[in-house]
Amino acid sequence: MTLSKQIKSIFSTVFENSFIARYLPITQSLARYNGADFSSDATAGIIVAIMLIPQSMAYALLAGLPAQMGLYASILPLIAYAVFGTSRALAVGPVAIVSLMVASTLAPFSDLGVAVYASYAIALALLSGLFLFLLGFLRLGFIANFMSHPVISGFTSAAALIIGFSQFKHLLGISIERSHLIPNILWQAFEQISQINLVTLAIAIITIAILVLRNKITSFLLNKSLVTKTIAEYLPRAMPLVVVTLSTLISWGGHLSQNAGVKIVGAVPAGLPAFQIPSLNQAMISDLLPGAVLISIVGFLESISIAKSLGAKRRQKILPNQELIGLGMANIGSAMTGGFPVTGGFSRSVVNFNSGVRTPIGAIFTAIIIALVLIFFTPLLHHLPKAVLASVIIVAIGTLVDFKSFQESWAYNKADGASFLITFFGVLSFGVEIGLLVGIGVSLCLYLWRTSRPHMAIVGRVQDTEHFRNNLRHDVRTYEKLILLRVDESLYFANTSNLEDKILQLVADHCEVKDLVLICSAVNEIDASALDTLKQLTTRLRDAKVTLHLAEVKGPVMDRLKKVGFTAHLKPGQVFLSTHEAVKALCKDKDGLCT
Repeated sequence: MTLSKQIKSIFSTVFENSFIARYLPITQSLARYNGADFSSDATAGIIVAIMLIPQSMAYALLAGLPAQMGLYASILPLIAYAVFGTSRALAVGPVAIVSLMVASTLAPFSDLGVAVYASYAIALALLSGLFLFLLGFLRLGFIANFMSHPVISGFTSAAALIIGFSQFKHLLGISIERSHLIPNILWQAFEQISQINLVTLAIAIITIAILVLRNKITSFLLNKSLVTKTIAEYLPRAMPLVVVTLSTLISWGGHLSQNAGVKIVGAVPAGLPAFQIPSLNQAMISDLLPGAVLISIVGFLESISIAKSLGAKRRQKILPNQELIGLGMANIGSAMTGGFPVTGGFSRSVVNFNSGVRTPIGAIFTAIIIALVLIFFTPLLHHLPKAVLASVIIVAIGTLVDFKSFQESWAYNKADGASFLITFFGVLSFGVEIGLLVGIGVSLCLYLWRTSRPHMAIVGRVQDTEHFRNNLRHDVRTYEKLILLRVDESLYFANTSNLEDKILQLVADHCEVKDLVLICSAVNEIDASALDTLKQLTTRLRDAKVTLHLAEVKGPVMDRLKKVGFTAHLKPGQVFLSTHEAVKALCKDKDGLCT
């Protein structure tokens, strides 16, 4: 073995099997990195950068921030996530939903001036990053599971509508006060209908049309042999940058800002952002922390769903707690370089994946290209019309409005459909933070209500088999002196009262019953309240000359029951391995029971 191979072998062993590899996932990619990886990552990095440049500036404007802050949030965060994150394809940076939440959280500070507003956005990124990192360090990623899919769909659908209507001022070239109330936005636009800038509106319409029809435009150009197959492959992905470039040239050449009143981005500071630790005080933390927590959770949910979806296609393992650390470091990096909160973006990640990215190094290539844009090309962005960036946002959020999800939820479970509707209208009525909290609260309340009324069924034997099914759904054999009751839910404080009422009612309605078997095949947990209820039931049934038995108790649940001596309290009741064994034992002891 040559010296170079020996060094590479040692390098791979250290990086792939050490403590470092666990918390710095990028080292596993570096240990096996080769020329083919470099070529694929470089290609994907360039393509993602082409998408991210206009998107990042657009989302900065959506957050109410200077356009350059979007670019600042697209350099160090990408590198930080590449080092600490576990997804190879996730493209981190500014996204629409998070940008809207930033704007909503910072709305009370919009009158304090651009500099103060920007400093609060940077502080928000730092708090979000620290919160995410803390969740990952403590391995608490599971708390995000309390946001159900209908709540998330309702939230994103309503937020997408608010985002779309919030861009009216840029699309029409008029001044509209920021609001989450769509009727208010429409009324303000109607009041200023005579002041609409027709040139700005034309720019917006043409931009949206080009972006929506980019695939058809590319096919037309290819059929007319005006572009090569290679260009046609990448042109739809590069179309936002093409539109930005062309509109900037037209705006500059036609002096549209002076001659037609078209609002432009204006001066963008050249050079890389200064590296500094944002200052925080108690008042800022108090004002921003609730918003930072919600932004962190929503951002994490969006990222982890994308990462898992893309990772499954290449059998790549995604570690949720490490993802929290990766996103936390990305947001901390954004704060230290003058950016605002970031997370993984769906469209960019899909493009990154389809472009053949192999390792997280692809994100580093993207960051380098954006850094070069800041260093050398910011003067070219001066004449970029804001209407173009607003159009980029409009097209990008088109897929976020998901009413199909509501239809499916409503058809499957009315409670889930209600969660969608309440969240949707809550966001539209009260804003993104309050609406989201209302949705989460309602979702949890509906879950408690549903589980507090568990499905319970009297079961009987299916013909001469060892199978037992619900007597209301199947033709089964039941027994005169024995009730077989199956409860289809874990037992906890919210549903023990219903269980107790059901059992006592059954005993009262069937005076001939001598034994009642509680089938626990669907019971994964019995909390202290439920245990106390079972003890009381055992005593009450014994007084009524009825013996309580258990069947099909799961191992972990059985271990706890034995630990507290419940099996002794149950006697003469027994715990049976199966319902069939219970029927065999109880029939054997009582004449005529099985006839």
